[in-house]
Amino acid sequence: MSNRLPRKNAMSIEEVFKMMMKESHAGSAHNSQRVFAAWDAASGAGPFTIRRYFRDGRLYVTLSSSVICSQLCMQREALREKINSIISEDGLFISDGSGAEVVKELILK
Repeated sequence: MSNRLPRKNAMSIEEVFKMMMKESHAGSAHNSQRVFAAWDAASGAGPFTIRRYFRDGRLYVTLSSSVICSQLCMQREALREKINSIISEDGLFISDGSGAEVVKELILK
């Protein structure tokens, strides 16, 4: 009897990771972390961010500085588009395949 496993098609690490995350149902928590990282990159306000919460396409962000919050509120739509752009290029983000926007609304406090 042979101890060899049957050969299967080769898969990239990215595909294996996505499949593992979908099967373990850990995708939403992982995706939230990817959205938070995109927020930090797009806004540059990571050091001033107190709390972040992402649910149902809404990203809630609480900032420690009212001045920064005011400035970012004026750029809210551009920030949302930039976050979605960063996420669409992120190979580790687990999407549903529809290509829809991930962050539909950005709420700053």
